[in-house]
Amino acid sequence: MRQILTAIEGATGISHDVQVRLLISLGIVVVFWLLRFLAVRLVWRRTDDPRTRYLWRKSLTYITVALSFILIVPVWSRSLQSFATFAGLASAGVAIALKDLVANIAGWIFIVVRRPFTLGDRVQIGSTAGDVIDIRIFQFTLMEIGNWVDADQSTGRVVHIPNGKVFTEATANYSKGFYYIWNEIPVLLTFESDWEKAKRILRTIAGKHAEHLSQAAMHRIREASKKYMIYYSVLDPAVYTSVRDSGILLTIRYLCEPRKRRGTEQAIWEEVLREFEAAPDIEFAYPTTRFYDRRAETGPRPPAGPQ
Repeated sequence: MRQILTAIEGATGISHDVQVRLLISLGIVVVFWLLRFLAVRLVWRRTDDPRTRYLWRKSLTYITVALSFILIVPVWSRSLQSFATFAGLASAGVAIALKDLVANIAGWIFIVVRRPFTLGDRVQIGSTAGDVIDIRIFQFTLMEIGNWVDADQSTGRVVHIPNGKVFTEATANYSKGFYYIWNEIPVLLTFESDWEKAKRILRTIAGKHAEHLSQAAMHRIREASKKYMIYYSVLDPAVYTSVRDSGILLTIRYLCEPRKRRGTEQAIWEEVLREFEAAPDIEFAYPTTRFYDRRAETGPRPPAGPQ
């Protein structure tokens, strides 16, 4: 063994002591990697739940890295003491040169400690929204929603966002605090329609599809108020009236779960279409073009009198 170390020292200039430390460090890494591999295989055999598998895999990775670091540091402690002065001088330059990486690591610590979102939450950061499917040291990953797809449904794209964005972009979490979201459906009627009857129909339909959420939402508000200044006095569905250039606008406002927005909107629209079809005095308004013929509507112009 000594002959091999001597040969390596002659070829590379690395001393016996450093070679031994490298071998010990490599052995620690290999042992912990094998232990992690076996533990992950065991978890894979015990459960088919993707979330459980993901959490175990990430937790084992962090534990393996931390324990390996704790055991390797004493092996190099004497060398590290002589290296401390250089590391102190170089740290400022590294922080400036690698400021984005440092910001991403700081963002990861913020996400882990403050938990503005966790795995599985639906969030929007800046202009990008989606479901959180992975959180790593330098970036987190979203399954994108929205964009060219309506009503917050998945686009199928996986978007990677640097962790440092949590410090520079506004972050909205659909799954924390209030949990529910308000959705609005505009229904435009002609001026000739019986808008009061239409409003009663819309209020009944909205109550049928959303009123049961009001009690659950009130409970959520009481829980969220322990942490946030959240207060709502009215959570029941409502229908608001306004006037537009082309007709009377009735707007349905109701609570829904974030991932069910499109489904509830479809159910409400289908029932609205059926009810309005049975009401001949209610008509939808839509853009139209009117051609005005003055002679046909007001008659021929009388002849001019004598000058």
